[in-house]
Amino acid sequence: MNKVPLSVAVITKDEAENLPACLESVRFADQIVVVDSGSTDDTVKIASNFGCDVFIEKWRGFGPQKQFAIDKCKHLWVLVLDADERIPPETVMVIGDIVSRGAEDVAGYSFPRNNWFQGRWIKHLWGGDRIVRLFQKELGRMTPAAVHESVEISGTVKALGVPIEHFTESDLSRILIKIDHYSTLGAQEAFAEGRKAMICSASFRAALAFLQSYFLKLGVLDGAQGFTLSITDSINKFFKYAKLSELHKQAKLSDRKS
Repeated sequence: MNKVPLSVAVITKDEAENLPACLESVRFADQIVVVDSGSTDDTVKIASNFGCDVFIEKWRGFGPQKQFAIDKCKHLWVLVLDADERIPPETVMVIGDIVSRGAEDVAGYSFPRNNWFQGRWIKHLWGGDRIVRLFQKELGRMTPAAVHESVEISGTVKALGVPIEHFTESDLSRILIKIDHYSTLGAQEAFAEGRKAMICSASFRAALAFLQSYFLKLGVLDGAQGFTLSITDSINKFFKYAKLSELHKQAKLSDRKS
């Protein structure tokens, strides 16, 4: 396969299960940068054997970690991917055509993202998911957010019709671990911004999150998977704001002791 002058940036930690399919889907790219933050499985070995440019870097938060990977990219065009995402053949063709044309007036491109969860494409709850992932390196930058990061583009962003495929975590035990991690990061970020919460408001936000996901965003039409995702979103919201309340209590206690 002829390589196109494109750099792909991927951050990893213990992604041995997801990474091979991700890398295979971007085999057309001339450079794949993998930044690992301390995997204990075969993630680094898989990336090295595939021919990726591998860097070991301590965890900085999602936005800064992805920006570190982007900074290691050598080509004009950069594609940012998560290890559980894939570029399907029809999207490969479109990206290859864009990159082959070289610099142009468009600074970046957004894609619809098709999300797969527990054996089903989630067409309603996550049906409007669109993400910016392809951009000219000097015109795009990750937001510094520790969680829920995104790409900021200086210039025109064009919407493409071809998708990126996302095979999100389906194992409930692992989902609970991710909820714990993401809710902690979200609480810490909110605390740094000076936001406050109480347990009662955490409960209200959790209930509201479920109602919005399951009814307003039509998760009810996505079957059992839609119900599960609505519940997990609600749990994540509860623990984010419960942990935020806990952080404020700990800060007050520390102030009293000092």
